[in-house]
Amino acid sequence: MAKKEPKTDLWVAGQLKDCGIRFDAQGSDVKEIDEALKTASKRGTGRVGYPEYTAVIGDFVIVIEDKASIDRQIKMTDSGILDTSVKAVMDYAVNGAYFYAKHIAQHTPFKKVFAIGVSGDEKHHVITPVWVDDREGYKMLPDIESFISFSKQNIGEYYTRYVLNEATDVEKTTEQILKDAAQLHEYLRTYGTLKDQDKPLVVAGILLALDEIEYKGFAIDLLTGDQVEGSRDGDKLMNAIRTRLTRSNVGPDVKKDILLSEFSILQNSFRLNEVNETLGKTPLKYYTEFLYEHVFRNIKYQKTSEDFIGRFYGEFMRYSGGDGQTLGIILTPRHICELMCELTDVKMDDKVLDPTCGTGGFLISAMHRMLTMADTDTQRRHIKKEQLYGIELQNNMFAVAATNMILRGDGNSNLECCDFLKKNPAQVQLKGATVGLMNPPYSQGSKADPTQYELSFVEHLLDSLTVGARAAVIVPQSSMTGKSKAEQVFKVSIMKHHTLEGVITCNTDTFYGVGTNPVIAVFTAHEPHDPEHVAKFIDFRDDGYEVRAHVGLVEGDSAKDKKQHLLDVWFGRTEAASKFCVESTVKPEDEWLHSFYYFNDEIPTDADFEKAIGDYLTFEFSMVMQNREYLFEEGSDNAKA
Repeated sequence: MAKKEPKTDLWVAGQLKDCGIRFDAQGSDVKEIDEALKTASKRGTGRVGYPEYTAVIGDFVIVIEDKASIDRQIKMTDSGILDTSVKAVMDYAVNGAYFYAKHIAQHTPFKKVFAIGVSGDEKHHVITPVWVDDREGYKMLPDIESFISFSKQNIGEYYTRYVLNEATDVEKTTEQILKDAAQLHEYLRTYGTLKDQDKPLVVAGILLALDEIEYKGFAIDLLTGDQVEGSRDGDKLMNAIRTRLTRSNVGPDVKKDILLSEFSILQNSFRLNEVNETLGKTPLKYYTEFLYEHVFRNIKYQKTSEDFIGRFYGEFMRYSGGDGQTLGIILTPRHICELMCELTDVKMDDKVLDPTCGTGGFLISAMHRMLTMADTDTQRRHIKKEQLYGIELQNNMFAVAATNMILRGDGNSNLECCDFLKKNPAQVQLKGATVGLMNPPYSQGSKADPTQYELSFVEHLLDSLTVGARAAVIVPQSSMTGKSKAEQVFKVSIMKHHTLEGVITCNTDTFYGVGTNPVIAVFTAHEPHDPEHVAKFIDFRDDGYEVRAHVGLVEGDSAKDKKQHLLDVWFGRTEAASKFCVESTVKPEDEWLHSFYYFNDEIPTDADFEKAIGDYLTFEFSMVMQNREYLFEEGSDNAKA
């Protein structure tokens, strides 16, 4: 065993614990592995040899070796392969981890083994995983920031994606959603001649009707194409919707009337209720069959935070060329909804407010997170009925949000269709919301109407929460600079009454196709910002999500790992270089962005120094060859200039 690296050892152990990975130090509680390590000396003597840490996770084993210096991370041979000489195995983290992992793969029944080399400390470190095969050698994998990919929940997906190079279930689901949305959009356009705003309403209404199948209040076979008024397919769907709304105790009546009015397109459209010769049935029955097969069962029977209807809404608007930007509507991707729930540390007993809830993405993510923490049906019912509160101004999106929540178990009772900015914050505060999540309308504010600025929504949200509540908002980067006089006033007022905890600069493609550079700002409500309070400003543009042709923004290979690193830094579980996170006091007149506070605190490595010297010598030689050696003559006129 190499000389101990105490600081690095302790940091690695803490990271494993934070990721929920049970591990053994200097050996293994698993008999077969411990026996194998008794002959695993790095010197090849056949005596005992122990890596820093081992862990068994299902069918997988991970083996970890660490070094204090980043220069001791990995050594390759001149031909570009991992050096397995005794000296390299002794002196380098990856080489040592590979040695032990290979020994375990060859001398135990465990054949799925990862070697992980770690070097540095919590602020400056390198983590390199290697897949080890007892017969075919090894496969180098991309460096990671944390061990989250090796947790019990993620290691199978990581193996599928990186070792087998196959698409994961999540990727397949995402691509299938987009494929289904494109197909359904084509059907709606071809057989229904529907307006853009009516397409998601037809989808939502049919899904509500399908939810009555469980109670014998509806069946797809009832849609026979009857043309008698009151017995048409649209009439039957509307009857099922009314029954479902009554069963959900949707009230007051004005709320129920808004929903029924939005879904009335099902009855009022002659084209939807007419038997189509090509289909041999009405478009409504055709859509109902399609939605039952491709969407309804995913929402009803899968425990997921995916906002399926919201995804369809976004896709419909994209295909029809109307993405809602004229109203400032930009739907929040699921991974951002989940991240903001994590940044605000949503707990089981929290009450969550989204005052511009759109299709309900934030509420769905918060509900999903809280339900995973609940132990009893009573707790789950209380979460759905009492702990989620949403407001939406647009009638059609309100209908989609209500449908979303009803399909997920009647979590619709606290949704309201109204203008949030016109509500008295003190009155909203009586709801007792302890967490606020929001993606307000973008680019609606102006000198003529400063109340529509994003910061106006932010302040109104903070004023509407309880004392000490946590809030996360995703807004355009320009909001944090506060260039206009009105925005500066908002920033001063916000800091006078509330605390800015930090701002995270997001991937520029987060709202792919919209052209907005977003940031996530996190606040504590009703606690005035102390001038000495240190906030965190993070550059998270490299979040692991990437744009894929014909699909859009998808989760890349490193996304989970990068998110875990972000959360570790945000909650103070690890440090980070200033290029990722700057901690600083903040003033209203500052630009609340990482780029404003950034300074370079990187410690150059020997390789960096050698490269800089090499670059300089190359430059000097080039100048001399061009007869410009006078540039390097001390005291020359040119040198002084």
